[in-house]
Amino acid sequence: MRIAGAVRTAAALAACGVLLTSCGSSGHGPKAGGKNEEGAGREKRADAPATTDLKRIPNVGDPLQNKIPKNSRQVVAVYGEGEDSAKSTVVLYEKSGSTWDKTRSWAAHNGKKGWTTDHRENDKRSPVGVFTLTDAGGVLADPGAKLPYTQSASMQAPHYWPKTHWHDFDYVVAIDYNRAKGTPPNDPTRPQGQSKGGSIWLHMDHGSGTSGCVSLSKQGMKYLLENLDPKEHPVVLMGDKAHLKG
Repeated sequence: MRIAGAVRTAAALAACGVLLTSCGSSGHGPKAGGKNEEGAGREKRADAPATTDLKRIPNVGDPLQNKIPKNSRQVVAVYGEGEDSAKSTVVLYEKSGSTWDKTRSWAAHNGKKGWTTDHRENDKRSPVGVFTLTDAGGVLADPGAKLPYTQSASMQAPHYWPKTHWHDFDYVVAIDYNRAKGTPPNDPTRPQGQSKGGSIWLHMDHGSGTSGCVSLSKQGMKYLLENLDPKEHPVVLMGDKAHLKG
């Protein structure tokens, strides 16, 4: 059920403090160089693989490739530059028949300390893996999301953070890592326990690494919200290049 305007539940209001320490980043740095707009980095290099009719998601080995659900027809692939790097690229793949097409890509950031296969609360690393995408929301009104969308002021980044971070959560897609599906992104429920962290989101970029989320441009977030369709069972496949190939 789509909800816009008020907070969906009292639990979502109470969750604000939890999510801000988990997903947001109080650290900041200079704006990232290069294009951060829709379609950035899509120019085809001479050695680049084809971007249509792909038999599988490129540069991803069997361990993670096999975790993509059979019924998933949308994959948001996050290619981290390195295990200890905060820089990454987000690519949207959509399935056409039995093959995949690369439809969009954006410059992005991940956890400020890089990636991990054993994410822990406040480790400042993003979790490697394949996770479903079932819920969205943000401070701003629903832009036409196909996923259930919760608009709530409780997602607002606190203004004691640097101004560059104030709009991080204007648009959010919850990554189903240690969270209850079917709830607002800032619901505090953590089925695997508090120590495993949580509130891992796709959200708007502030130009540097996050506390564990993946961030991209406002244009990119708006495009994902408008196109990720629960009927297509979207997932995010994320990690640094070495772990993805592993």
